[in-house]
Amino acid sequence: MFAAVDHVQLAAPPGTEDALRAYYAGVLGMTEIPKPPALARRGGCWFRAGAVQLHLGVEEDFRPARKAHPGLRVTGIDDLAARLTAHGAPVTWDDDLPGHRRCYSEDPVGNRLEFLQPY
Repeated sequence: MFAAVDHVQLAAPPGTEDALRAYYAGVLGMTEIPKPPALARRGGCWFRAGAVQLHLGVEEDFRPARKAHPGLRVTGIDDLAARLTAHGAPVTWDDDLPGHRRCYSEDPVGNRLEFLQPY
């Protein structure tokens, strides 16, 4: 019945689109994709890298997700962690998942993100 995850939606406070673009496009290297006009009026922004899509939607009473998070499979996790650190994003390594190197970070509005690379 299920074929794939189409996208993951994260929330962000109003007016943070420029910071989100700087992080998701600038730091993570994702490509911003246009929102349909009816949805664009709501604010926020969408990003894609390969088959992965992250949608950042505006939430008036925003509180960042501290436990819930997308798990993003990556290649070159050490390079990614170095890039995150160089841009002032926190990086916390976790060795508890067998067969994977993984770390956690936060986007500019505090949403938790997991990056993992199988070995």
